[in-house]
Amino acid sequence: MLAVVIILAVIALIAVIAAVWFFQQQRRSTALRDHFGPEYDRALSTAGDRGEAERQLSARQQRVEQLQIRPLAPADEARFAHAWLNTQARFVDDPPGAISDADALIQEVMQARGYPVGNFEARAADLSVDHPQVVSNYRAAHHLAGASAAGQASTEQLRQAFVHYRALFTELVDTRQEIRR
Repeated sequence: MLAVVIILAVIALIAVIAAVWFFQQQRRSTALRDHFGPEYDRALSTAGDRGEAERQLSARQQRVEQLQIRPLAPADEARFAHAWLNTQARFVDDPPGAISDADALIQEVMQARGYPVGNFEARAADLSVDHPQVVSNYRAAHHLAGASAAGQASTEQLRQAFVHYRALFTELVDTRQEIRR
């Protein structure tokens, strides 16, 4: 009789531990999905496995937490805004050149904010932690910039790339939004 009670208690304890573990996993998944938005789905399709995708996203968060991301100084914000206006004006006469300039300017702003500017995928992954809603724009713009460099992008595609770059640029430069968060 005592053995049966002990066995039932152990089974109950295992069930409780399993339920707590399952609940924690669901909560973690929901938090990552809410935070990363479309980037969560992209990571899931790339990794092919929810657990692996979530490990990758968590690793991104931990890596970016170690960086010293900072708001722009007012002088830098003004300098970058002026550079963006010049790049935007250039688009009318030289769309491929303006796209190239926009990509370079994004990298410069990222560096000024404290993001490492290694290869593109690493930059996009780092940005996805703090700017998950516009990182897909960055990926699309970068892809179109590559097509432009190969002479395989229409003016309309270049316009769309510029719009994508502008969305990311605006979010990177407008640090007041991050302070409110």
